[in-house]
Amino acid sequence: MEIERKFAVIKIPQNLEKYEKEEIEQGYLCIKPTVRIRKSNDEYTLNYKWKQKGLEEKIAIQNIEYTMPLTEENYNILLNKIENYLIKKDRYKIPINDNLIVELDVFHGNLEGLVFAEVEFPNLEAAETFNKPQWLGKDLCFDKRFDNTLLSKVEKYTSEYDPNM
Repeated sequence: MEIERKFAVIKIPQNLEKYEKEEIEQGYLCIKPTVRIRKSNDEYTLNYKWKQKGLEEKIAIQNIEYTMPLTEENYNILLNKIENYLIKKDRYKIPINDNLIVELDVFHGNLEGLVFAEVEFPNLEAAETFNKPQWLGKDLCFDKRFDNTLLSKVEKYTSEYDPNM
């Protein structure tokens, strides 16, 4: 089970180069249920994700998720079959309190200018009691504009997708 929260970013931390960085490309073969392919640096995966029926989401996004490895060749074959646009982003992994990591996503391509952050939690209690760093802004968990499956449909980033608005 994946338990995560999304946040607007008030100010990008300085010296991002000191943090682990992933260069990510991801595309969606299917939206419901979510079937995603991803290239993260030199690793290729197929991800299947869905919401458990009857699960009430108040604090965090909760998904059941399976991730399987892909070869580069299979990734490239599936890349030709994605719906909508390929999402490109750099993900910086920034360690914070309670052994948690903020994944800061800086988007490129058609989403250039979009930035937000995600934090994954070991359980709902940790998600509920999370004391976010000052550089993180409002909670975006249930703002559909920032669902990656829907972002894959966005032709060009505009202020409509500004997480701080």
